[in-house]
Amino acid sequence: MPPQPVFSGSMKPGGASGLWVRRGLGALVALGLGLLALSYLVRVSYEDRIVPLGKAPQAPVALVFGAGLAPGAVPSPVLAQRLDTAIALWREGKVQAVLVSGDEVKPFHHETRAMRRYLLERGVPQEAVQGDEAGLSTYDSCLRARTVFGARQALLVTQRFHLSRALFIANSVGIDAWGVAADEGRPTPWRYTLRETLSRVLALAMVLLEVEPVYPSGRAAVPER
Repeated sequence: MPPQPVFSGSMKPGGASGLWVRRGLGALVALGLGLLALSYLVRVSYEDRIVPLGKAPQAPVALVFGAGLAPGAVPSPVLAQRLDTAIALWREGKVQAVLVSGDEVKPFHHETRAMRRYLLERGVPQEAVQGDEAGLSTYDSCLRARTVFGARQALLVTQRFHLSRALFIANSVGIDAWGVAADEGRPTPWRYTLRETLSRVLALAMVLLEVEPVYPSGRAAVPER
C-alpha cells in the first residue's frame, strides 16, 4: 500500500491562502459600500436646501468659503465664482453682509484679505464685509461662523459639488443654512466628485464627534504682513 501524503489536500488551488484573499476582498467591498452609503446620507440630507440665486431666501449673511489664490495674490477662478455669487446676492438684497472665511495662517497666503479686497473693489461696502482668517476647513468655517461670528441664519456660497457637505455641517452645528451654487448649471469635474465622496464621510465623523476647530474662539494667529 503506497504511503499517504502527510498534508493531504493542503496544496489544492484556492486553499487557505485563497480563503483569506476572498475574505480580504469581501471586507474591502463591504468597507467601500459602507463609505458610499455614509457619503450618500450626507449628500442628500439637505439637498432640498440648494436653490438658484433668484429663489434664495433672505438671510443676514452670506458665508463664502475660501478656495485658494492665483498668482498675484488674487482669488483663484473657483474662488472668484464664489465671490461673484455673493456680490449678486448682496446686490439683490438677499443678504446684508458677506462673511469670507479662508486660511490666512500660512505665511504669504493672505486668502481672506484677497477675498475682502475683491468684494470692496466691486462695490460691496466695507461695513458689509467680515473676514474670518481661521477658516482652515469647511468644518472650521461653519463652526466658527456660528460660535465666533454669531451666525444663526446664512446662505452658503460655493460650488455645487461642495454645497452638500457644507450644508450638512452648517445645519448640524446650529446654522439655519441654505445653499447657492456658484457654478449653477456647469458640470462637476470627476476629481471633485471623488474627493467629496470621502470628504463627506469625514465631515459626518467630525460632526458626530463634535470636533473643535483649530482656533475655537477669537481670531487666528495671523502672520505678520
